[in-house]
Amino acid sequence: METLWFCLVAMMVAMYVVFDGLDLGAGILHLVLGRTDEERRLVLRSIGPVWDGNEVWLLAGGGALYFAFPALYATGFSGFYLPLMMVLWLLILRGISVEFRNHIDSRVWGPFWDVTFSGSSALLAVFFGAALGNVVRGVPLDPQGHFFVPLWTDFRPGANPGVLDFYTVLAGLTALAALALHGALWIALKTAGALAVRARRAVDAAWWAAAALTVILTLLTMWVQPQIAHSLTARPWGYAFPIVALGGLVAVLWFAAHERDAAAFLASSAYIVGMLTSAAFGLYPYVLPSTTDPSRGLTVHNAAAPAAGLRIGLAWWIPGMMLVAGYFVFTYRRFAGKVDLGDGGY
Repeated sequence: METLWFCLVAMMVAMYVVFDGLDLGAGILHLVLGRTDEERRLVLRSIGPVWDGNEVWLLAGGGALYFAFPALYATGFSGFYLPLMMVLWLLILRGISVEFRNHIDSRVWGPFWDVTFSGSSALLAVFFGAALGNVVRGVPLDPQGHFFVPLWTDFRPGANPGVLDFYTVLAGLTALAALALHGALWIALKTAGALAVRARRAVDAAWWAAAALTVILTLLTMWVQPQIAHSLTARPWGYAFPIVALGGLVAVLWFAAHERDAAAFLASSAYIVGMLTSAAFGLYPYVLPSTTDPSRGLTVHNAAAPAAGLRIGLAWWIPGMMLVAGYFVFTYRRFAGKVDLGDGGY
């Protein structure tokens, strides 16, 4: 049951990155691709009906983490208190930027919120990537299962690292490039004309950045976290996950070159899912490794809730996910196709 919940939480995190990643990526490129106010409104319209609904996966994943692995939830939130508060503020700034932008017709008001939206989206991508890097690298857990890490120490991973070191910064930059690629593909899919042409050009640049950073990050991950190589050696079928990531990344380049925007976007989704599931598979059974003593690491067994609670949670999770799936199918089918400014809105 613990392993099942580990897989379910990993799946919900992957769904969050795929769905909210498209509007984070659109936000990163908002100022770069939108040359006029109309084009920037088109970028917002492409994500307007779905951006807040996409964050359902963040709430669902956080809620599942809370009751399935309460020890991880308590340890992680207390140890990463300052970074989590920064993420919360960035989420708030990003949300109000979308909603406030068009409330006042002013030469200052709109551009101010455009900069805020684009900056908060880029910083969120970097922060989420760095957070995943911290989980993969591990934290200095004490015998009681607690830890505290400053924002930085000597910028090197080791027994007592900071939130930011060269590995977690690289993870953040990789997330920034990957989500910029994902967002550019979404804008190319949802818009037409000069804006779509610029989005396809951005895909080319973002693809090479994401590919180069992914290769470097993968090699460094094998060095920083030996558990990854151990898991792949013990369970060779797990190579299927990095193969999915590699295949998705290559397919993005091929489909984008042939202007098959929908197929390229789906390939980008496969790349993201492959990367995240590779990390989850490689860490298992750990949910938060220790950098000081491997025996202090939190695993799916010592961090999980009692079995009875997990069974009851699963009974509630299934109908809840059926509602979420139905909502997403309806929303994305309802707002399918290219967007325009004909009926107002963002």
